[in-house]
Amino acid sequence: MEPSLGFVAELFAHALSYWWLILIATTIGIIIGAMPGFGSANTIIMLLPFTLAVDVDVAMIFMVSLFCASQMGGGITSILLNIPGNGGSAATCLDGYPMAKKGQGQQALVLSFVASTVGGMVTAGMSIFLLPYMARLAYYLHSVEMVVILLFGITLIASIASENMLKGLIAGFLGLLIGAIGADHIYSTPRGTFGALELYDGVPLIAVLIGVFAISEALIMMESRSVLSEAGMQIAKKAGWPETWEGVKMAFARWWLMIWTGIVGLIIGIVPGAGASIAAFVAYQQARLYSKTPELYGTGIPEGVIAPESANNGCASGDLIPLLVIGVPGGTTAAVMLIVMTYHGVQLGPRMFIQTPELGYGVFVTMLVAYGVMLFTTLPLTRYISKLILIPTAVLAPIIIAFTMVGSFAPRGYMFDLWLTLLFGVIGYVCRRTGYNVVAMLIGVILGPLLEANVMRALRISGNDPLVFFSSTVGNILWALLFISLFIPSFVAWRKKRGLRPQPVAGAVAGGGA
Repeated sequence: MEPSLGFVAELFAHALSYWWLILIATTIGIIIGAMPGFGSANTIIMLLPFTLAVDVDVAMIFMVSLFCASQMGGGITSILLNIPGNGGSAATCLDGYPMAKKGQGQQALVLSFVASTVGGMVTAGMSIFLLPYMARLAYYLHSVEMVVILLFGITLIASIASENMLKGLIAGFLGLLIGAIGADHIYSTPRGTFGALELYDGVPLIAVLIGVFAISEALIMMESRSVLSEAGMQIAKKAGWPETWEGVKMAFARWWLMIWTGIVGLIIGIVPGAGASIAAFVAYQQARLYSKTPELYGTGIPEGVIAPESANNGCASGDLIPLLVIGVPGGTTAAVMLIVMTYHGVQLGPRMFIQTPELGYGVFVTMLVAYGVMLFTTLPLTRYISKLILIPTAVLAPIIIAFTMVGSFAPRGYMFDLWLTLLFGVIGYVCRRTGYNVVAMLIGVILGPLLEANVMRALRISGNDPLVFFSSTVGNILWALLFISLFIPSFVAWRKKRGLRPQPVAGAVAGGGA
């Protein structure tokens, strides 16, 4: 059925009546999102008895609110400590942490919260009224199209490597090699596992994420008394309500960036298995590409925080669309929601929108309410949360190591993951000290296995015909956009050099001719 405004208003009132539950769920979600390794899926699993004991609509309100809040919470530690709370907030480190080091941590947090809210609300609103049409994207985006989308994200390695191309590409290539560890996607032959059964499923992303970011950053912190410069320390100490308002104005001055990067996240999220990590990196790469000052990305600018945060929260709506429309979960959290809804006897797919439309559309209405609640509860707290960076590193670094090591153990419960995390911590520390970009490495680890899986799947279906990658109309359009994206930076640089070239003076030319 097509939702009417009156129907949506009823759903909005129903969701709002559970404001107290949304407040509890979003508080838990933000805390969990800010803790590396403790994802929303793990939290919902721990609280599964509660979701099975209550009515299905109440369970969905709780799970959706917690899911959205965990996406927003991941940006807190990314900005203040250079430690992503989840894969979707890894790209936020690129500009969020440099802003915090300059004493603008409070403004960066406000940018993150506002961009998350706008990206999430815009895409949730679009999902309500365009759900039947957007769901069809899942039928058009297959392995061939996913290969090109993933290449958009991987090209960010070259952008990051622009300062030192060789070291950046080496780091990215190392990440791709690490991502290739595990059983291959066709014959399940182990590669690079060194006989360790724990690596047959591949290198756990949480161990890499915590090691190269959290542990290595904690080791770097120990070398100085504070992560802030003297000037940054003074700015951070004086920060108050004016800085919060300044961050809000900075965010809404870039309203169009928040909207279109949120839509990028929505489209990528619709593809099952894509996820917020891809959305955030692709959005960051595209925002940098079309910026008038791409050279400033990575130095601490608002656009570098807005783009990934808006995209990974826009992806939250996209993750749930395949679950509701075709019964295929778009991510881990959506898979847990599938279990809960199946337990309550909900029949997913097109029939759900005929029999229980209030449940299908209610998910996205709940998102609208949850993001509104989060915005008004988190903005006043930014001035206090940002003070975390003022804690001396002698106290902060051991706390980071202790909490993150617990986070690396939690997902699988293997002691092996703890040793693996420490190993990647040492690798990350050496990379930072020798000028190799750890973000380029992480991009390779996250996107490499996904790219390989989609390439092998497409070749397998086509009988190993390489022309299959150019057999799709949508895929060919994406290829054209990819090549244009790669060409634009060179063209812009050429135009700038041409504009700076000194022009001959007319009188001098005339005199020379005489």
